[in-house]
Amino acid sequence: MEQPDVNQKTGKWMYYAAWIIGFVLLTYGFQRFYDNQENPNQSPVSEYSQAGTIEVRLKRNPYGHYVTNGHINQQTVTFLLDTGATHVSVPEKVARRLNLPYGPRQTVSTANGVVEVFQTRLDTLQVGEITLRNVSASINPHMDEEQILLGMSALKRIEFSQRGNTLTLKQY
Repeated sequence: MEQPDVNQKTGKWMYYAAWIIGFVLLTYGFQRFYDNQENPNQSPVSEYSQAGTIEVRLKRNPYGHYVTNGHINQQTVTFLLDTGATHVSVPEKVARRLNLPYGPRQTVSTANGVVEVFQTRLDTLQVGEITLRNVSASINPHMDEEQILLGMSALKRIEFSQRGNTLTLKQY
């Protein structure tokens, strides 16, 4: 009985390995493309004026939303800007990761109905170099996603304006 050639076996494994590596790289590439579509502001850039104003320009995603990475208490998070939200609303699983303190329960009206949330305070909230301190927020146990709704308890403390597909945030 003839034994298979070692080079032939190695060649088959190399062929399969190349296909697997190619598939993994293709999957990684598509995931990065999707992430950039969902959040085109993964590294928001700040611009400074001579008057001391800090500006951050955000691009709208294909779904019509402004999504950006930022920080709460020096930890990286993803924000969805929501001018219809009264407060910054943090999903409970994110609040736990950030070690946010749970305050009193509060009943609030959301787009999904009336829910109970917990009041909390954020020491710092950052988008680019725009930094807000002592921001009122709520911890929402009913939110499943990872995105934090950046509501008016933060946005009322800065100036913002929209032109085309760009939202400009300014802090004086």
